[in-house]
Amino acid sequence: MYDLVIRNGQLHLSGSIIQADLAVMGERIAAIGTGFRGKEEIEARGMYVLPGIIDPHTHMDLETGETVTSDNFYNGTVAAAAGGITTIIDFTNSSSPHRTIPEDINARLQSASESVIDFGLHAEVTGWLPGDEWQFRKALEMGVSSFKFFTTYSDSGRGSGSDVLYHAFREIADMRALALVHCEDDDLIKGLLNRMTPQDLSRMSKFSYSRPPAAEASSIAQVIFYGRITGSNLHIVHVSSSQGLEELRRGQREGVSVTGETCPQYLLLDDSLYETDHGYLYSIAPPLRKTEDRASLWDAISKGTLSFVASDHCQYRKEQKKWQGSFSRLPKGLPGTETMLPLIFSEGIMKNRLSLEDLTKILSENAAKVYGLFPQKGILAIGSDADLVIFDPSSKWTIHASDLHMKTDFSPYEGLIVQGRVIATISRGEMIFYKGEFIGDMGRGNFLKRKTGFSRH
Repeated sequence: MYDLVIRNGQLHLSGSIIQADLAVMGERIAAIGTGFRGKEEIEARGMYVLPGIIDPHTHMDLETGETVTSDNFYNGTVAAAAGGITTIIDFTNSSSPHRTIPEDINARLQSASESVIDFGLHAEVTGWLPGDEWQFRKALEMGVSSFKFFTTYSDSGRGSGSDVLYHAFREIADMRALALVHCEDDDLIKGLLNRMTPQDLSRMSKFSYSRPPAAEASSIAQVIFYGRITGSNLHIVHVSSSQGLEELRRGQREGVSVTGETCPQYLLLDDSLYETDHGYLYSIAPPLRKTEDRASLWDAISKGTLSFVASDHCQYRKEQKKWQGSFSRLPKGLPGTETMLPLIFSEGIMKNRLSLEDLTKILSENAAKVYGLFPQKGILAIGSDADLVIFDPSSKWTIHASDLHMKTDFSPYEGLIVQGRVIATISRGEMIFYKGEFIGDMGRGNFLKRKTGFSRH
């Protein structure tokens, strides 16, 4: 007698899909087969049973200057659970250049304690200087094995130049940890902005010109160079352009240990939105690109150049993005964690851009491998955490911000008809979301201390 049995679902195993029962005992998957009995049983005929989705790039309760994102760790993870997500990896918030990475981690663990799903952390590296390598070692002892760098935003103190990248990557390589990088060429962006007139800055249609694909591509090339000579494992976040993809491919062909991700907004949206009256709501970095870039990104996911999709959930309400006469004054970010799974299924699988077998690899398994969570997370296998999603592939619905669990009054996909709906989300054997309602408890999420060692997938 098992604690929970899910009957007759289409189980999405690694590399195959079978119709079978799945049994849970305590917090782990205990058996896969037929004829099981459980204290609780769920009939899932006609449904997909997926491993819990991993969103490895979120920004809950993020302070940026005078603005704070509208989702905290409770609201944001409730929304994530509604989207079938059972694990997020968020970031430390380096609000002070005088605070160390371990201090940032401790501060973030306090704010993340309300999470309703399991979570890990990436450590942002801002204000760090060569000679403080001990901070990386201490972070690793605390369970943080990935470190986030920016090659832009130097004016705010977040940017890392060549000296920092080189010395930090050497230490990260020695630890067998992972360097994440937001790649945009700061000098190029500054130069373009400095040559823009006040009239240019007042036109949202000029926003994408201020952060062109060349800025992304040149920065990826530089970061890969430092990865090559230091031997560091690299991951490029939110790749947005064909030019950026080409530099990523070049690094992979040359044997550099580098992976990449993209986001639903770069797959589904393009820069024509900046020409609309509400274009300011789509301020993100990197910006939205051309239609041809979208096609290249879908192709890169299907071929494995990009390892997975992440939401880069960074949510602001309309009032926070109120137009103030210049795109330089806008906070950058979009809501996305709750809608990621249905969007990728509807626009990727149902439109034959991806195979059905790709679904759990790019939304769960590959991220678990890259970030040292596999096989605890990311797979339906005996002994793995019972993180499960029951997903109705035939259900059609229309995205409206008012119907979502994210604390938003705006969705980038407002009015889009999608196919595929989350029926239930189970986290470590506990049903936390069922038929539109969150039924879990605040603070039930565990902090995931992650391993070093890197597996591309």
